[in-house]
Amino acid sequence: MLITDYFKKFLHSSQSSGIILIVCVLISLFIANSSAGVEFQQLLDTQIGPSLFHLNYPISIWINDGLMAIFFLLVGLEIKREIVEGELSTFKSASLPIIAAVGGMLVPGLIYYFFNKGTEYAGGWAIPMATDIAFSLAIISMLGKRAPLSLKIFLAALAIVDDLGAILVIAIFYTDQIHWMYIGLSAAMVIILVLLNTFKVKKHIYYIIPGLFMWYFMHHSGIHATIAGVLLAFTIPTNISTTEISPLEKMEQKLHLPVNFLIMPIFALANTNIMFREGMVDELFSNFGYGIIFGLVAGKVIGINLFSYIFIKLKISSLPDKSSWSQMLGAGLLAGIGFTMSIFIALLSFKGNVEIQDEAKFAVLVASVISGFAGFSLLKYVGKKRERLED
Repeated sequence: MLITDYFKKFLHSSQSSGIILIVCVLISLFIANSSAGVEFQQLLDTQIGPSLFHLNYPISIWINDGLMAIFFLLVGLEIKREIVEGELSTFKSASLPIIAAVGGMLVPGLIYYFFNKGTEYAGGWAIPMATDIAFSLAIISMLGKRAPLSLKIFLAALAIVDDLGAILVIAIFYTDQIHWMYIGLSAAMVIILVLLNTFKVKKHIYYIIPGLFMWYFMHHSGIHATIAGVLLAFTIPTNISTTEISPLEKMEQKLHLPVNFLIMPIFALANTNIMFREGMVDELFSNFGYGIIFGLVAGKVIGINLFSYIFIKLKISSLPDKSSWSQMLGAGLLAGIGFTMSIFIALLSFKGNVEIQDEAKFAVLVASVISGFAGFSLLKYVGKKRERLED
C-alpha cells in the first residue's frame, strides 16, 4: 500500500516528469555516441504511415510534428484556462509574456547577426531566437513550490508565443513553398471549431475530429503542424465561476499523464541524439559558436527582461503574481533552452551542409545546458531565500 501511494505521488509530481526527461536526454546522448548510434538514427529515419494520404513520414517527424502537437494542445489548454479565469486574466498580466517573447526573439537574433554578418553563417540568424517549451517547462517544474505558479505560467505563455513566432519566421524565411490551399482548409477547420464552441458543444470527440483534419492540412501547408495543437486548445469550451468541471479541464486531466510520462520522454530520446566528433569543442570558440551561445544564454535573458522592465515601468504590464525580478532573470535564463526548435531552424538554414549543421547542434546543446543549469540554480537559490525569510 505504501509503495502504491508513493507511486501515485510520483506519477502526479511535476518534478518527477522533469527528472525522467533529463534521464532520457542522457540516455539519448549515450546511445548516439555508442555503437548503437547509427542503428538508432536509422530507426528514427524509418518511414511509417499510409502513403495513400501522403502520411508516410520518418518516426522522428511523427514525434516532432505529431506527438508534440498533443503536448502543445495540453499547454494551450492550460494557457487558455489562465487567460479565462487565472493568472493571465487581466491585460497587464497577459500582455507581459507577449512583450517578453518579442524581446526574447529580437535581441538573440541581433547578437547572432553581430557575430556572423557577411559570413557563410549569416543565414542562421534565427537559430537563437527559439525557446524549447518542453525542456524549459520541465526544468522549472522540478523546482516545485520554490517557483511561483504565476512564473511557470508566464514562462509557458512566453514559450508558446516564442514558438508561434519561430513558426512564422520559418514559414516566411525558411520554407521553400507555402501551400495556400491547405492554409485555407486549416482556417476552415478553425471556423468549424469556433462554431462548435459557440453552440456550446461539449463532447471532446466533436473537437478532436476537426482538430485532426486541421493538423493534417497544417502539416501539408508548409507550416509547422504543432500550431494546430494550440489552435485546437483555444476552441475547447471552459466555464467561469462554476463548480462544474468544464470540457477543457476534463481534457487537461486526461492529457497530463501521457504527455508528461510518455510523449515528453520519447521527444527527449528522439531529439538529443547528437553524435560528438573531434574538433567540435574548438568550433564553439568561433563567431558561429559565439552567435548561438551568446544569443541563447545572454540574448534571451537580456531581451526578455529589458522589454518586460520597459513595459512594466510604463504601467502597460505587471510582474507575475508573487514574483521578483530575480525570478524573472531565472525565467529568462530558462528561456535560453533553445534545443529542438533551434536545431530545426539550423537544419533548415544549412540544408545539405552536415558539418555546419552538427556545429550548430552542438552549440545549441551547450547553450541550452548552460541556460538550463543557470536558470534552475538561480530560481532554486531565490526560492530557498524566500522560504527562510517566510520562516
